Amino acid sequence: MARYTGPVCRICRRHGTKLFLKGERCFGPKCAVERRRYVPGEHGQARRKTTEYGIQLAEKQKVRSIYGVLERQFRKHFEEAERRPGMTGSNLLAILERRMDNVVYRLGFASSRKAARQLVRHGHFSLNGRKTNIPSAMVHEGDVLTVRESSRDNEYFQVAKGGLTEKTLPRWLTLDVDALAGHVSRLPLRDDIDTPVNEQLVVEYYSR
Repeated sequence: MARYTGPVCRICRRHGTKLFLKGERCFGPKCAVERRRYVPGEHGQARRKTTEYGIQLAEKQKVRSIYGVLERQFRKHFEEAERRPGMTGSNLLAILERRMDNVVYRLGFASSRKAARQLVRHGHFSLNGRKTNIPSAMVHEGDVLTVRESSRDNEYFQVAKGGLTEKTLPRWLTLDVDALAGHVSRLPLRDDIDTPVNEQLVVEYYSR
């Protein structure tokens, strides 16, 4: 299945909550969830009865939409989470958080994960000193992610630098604003992840 290229605000409306897929627009008065609090479509305001399977599927799709991962890759992340010790759902979220595109977003270099993915693909970042343009690359404890020397004078990063702050960083990341670099001080735990999802429903979906 190809990546969704339609209006992402419809996805937020479908799930009835902000997934912050549109960057700054999600915080302003133009947010579609704020303006139309019902699902998209001709019968969006009609009452609907959802089955247990439908609830599980919707939660899985919501997690996929938030992190911008296609089904095949999402399934691989889930299978890896199953193999690890501990809670499968928490392991899954930790794996998704460690993706390079998500780390770029969490550090504040991009206003959305979609924008972060594009920046990574265009080769603007180095991981431990090596150019990396794979959004799904996994970071590990002690890794350092930096804006490449050739990209630091780019107008985008000069503007982004002025808005960077350590106050909104998750506890497992640190940021050096002057060097445009982020450091993975430890691996993320479930308590560090503020993603508004019920990961247990995703586990139940794949456990059918």
